[in-house]
Amino acid sequence: MNNNGNVIRPAIVLFALLSALTGLIYPMAVTGAAKAVFPKEAAGSLIVLDGTTVGSKLIGQNFSDPKHFWGRPSATAPQPYNASASGGANQGPLNPALTDAIKERVEALRAADPGNTAPVPVDLVTASASGLDPDISPAAAHYQAARVARVRGVPVEQINALIEKNTQGALWGLLGESRVNVLALNLALDAATSSASSTAR
Repeated sequence: MNNNGNVIRPAIVLFALLSALTGLIYPMAVTGAAKAVFPKEAAGSLIVLDGTTVGSKLIGQNFSDPKHFWGRPSATAPQPYNASASGGANQGPLNPALTDAIKERVEALRAADPGNTAPVPVDLVTASASGLDPDISPAAAHYQAARVARVRGVPVEQINALIEKNTQGALWGLLGESRVNVLALNLALDAATSSASSTAR
């Protein structure tokens, strides 16, 4: 009995100490350091417009209006870009369901912009591994420029200039690829075109 007590007591003490260290102290220290060094990122990289949170730079949104840029397809359920159900479809390139889905997406893009005969960038018709990707390639943005310009009644050069302004390069010029945040681009687009409309009046 005494031997059991000698074993159980240190085990309980060690369990309590490790629980406090790994479950409370370490997470609080890391969170505090993150908030001190990267306050915006630690808060979710939220985008606030006129005092209202409109989204996060880290999670895509389901834009479907032709006057906006569209992001990558999302495989989350029950609705696109559902952060609580992050994950891909896990369909391989030989899966007929994936082939059919890509075909439908290409047809939707063609239907929205019949005059555009350029090759469809792959990221506009395939979902990311997380299903939440907020970015598209500059090629995917420029592919949609003519449609957005036509629907909004503005020169395509203005749209392309906005794309360039909102294109982020590789981290430190080495890591990753150039990308365009779809939400940030659409917000800039709305602001630019509404400003132009107000000036015209």
